[in-house]
Amino acid sequence: MTEKTLRRILSGIRPTGTIHLGNYLGAVKQWVDGLDTADENLICIVDLHALDTIQEGAKLQHNSELMAATLLACGLDPQKSHLFKQSAVPAHTQLCWILSSITPLGWLNRMTQFKEKAGKNLDTVCLGLYAYPVLQAADILIYKATHVPVGEDQKQHIELSRDIAQMFNRRFEKEYFNLPEPVIQGPATRIMSLRDGTSKMSKSDLSDYSRIHLTDDADTIAKKIKKAKTDPEMIAGSIKEMAQRPEAINLINMLAALTEQKPDDVCTQFTGQNFSALKDALITACHEIILPIGNRIQELMQDKKAISTVLQNGANYANTLAQKHLKEIYEIVGI
Repeated sequence: MTEKTLRRILSGIRPTGTIHLGNYLGAVKQWVDGLDTADENLICIVDLHALDTIQEGAKLQHNSELMAATLLACGLDPQKSHLFKQSAVPAHTQLCWILSSITPLGWLNRMTQFKEKAGKNLDTVCLGLYAYPVLQAADILIYKATHVPVGEDQKQHIELSRDIAQMFNRRFEKEYFNLPEPVIQGPATRIMSLRDGTSKMSKSDLSDYSRIHLTDDADTIAKKIKKAKTDPEMIAGSIKEMAQRPEAINLINMLAALTEQKPDDVCTQFTGQNFSALKDALITACHEIILPIGNRIQELMQDKKAISTVLQNGANYANTLAQKHLKEIYEIVGI
């Protein structure tokens, strides 16, 4: 099988510390479930991208190890995928500079995520946040990845990666880079806050009761779900009938995702009941899924050598592939 015919998936995740249920259902579970759909799987902990928000070296190191432990605890099989830290592969930043030299500023000025994060603080925002999409393009293109799992909010960045790849190919008159395809995550991607059904579950939310961490214990999970916002109406027979009830839909979607059912099937099961019964079922489902993961995370964090071995093995593979491509790219551009 040649590089032109293989399906190579690159997934990236920021080392933000403990991930929550929304991260798990929206991304990590789908990565694990999809390991057999590709010829090669590369899972990158993008610690370089985290430098714009984490300035403490010890914290970044800990978060990277914790993210590796979390992914492994969630079922990521290092025999089926290559898990590594972005910073362990120098070719990411080497290619980033080459791509920065051909990427028009106008393209970056259109990135909506930068505008949202920068807000009115354009004079104090770091270059890293502005150039984030170019490094992301380098993350993808250095491996000639064919598919990249992303949420809707990252789709624009993958489109930019495709544009940069085309620009490179035109500039140097060589069809070197393929155009990576975004793999938009399924219906469980938008797990919403337990306190506000119109906002995504997020670690940045001030209230810890807005989210369920994969390291929460049984009592904490139960308390958060019991306190989750609902409404006084009974559960209807279908999601369509509950279109204007975001908190109700959120809890139904969570239970459906955890138990691998369709949301309408959950509605049918609890039709005419209030939310106490559904919350009890949701607590049980969370306990069954989350508690074993949390226990495994704790075990792995006590064995840093095992985590280091997995990351080093992944980095060895990634470096071999990246250096092969970087050598070819250097020859094309003349350096």
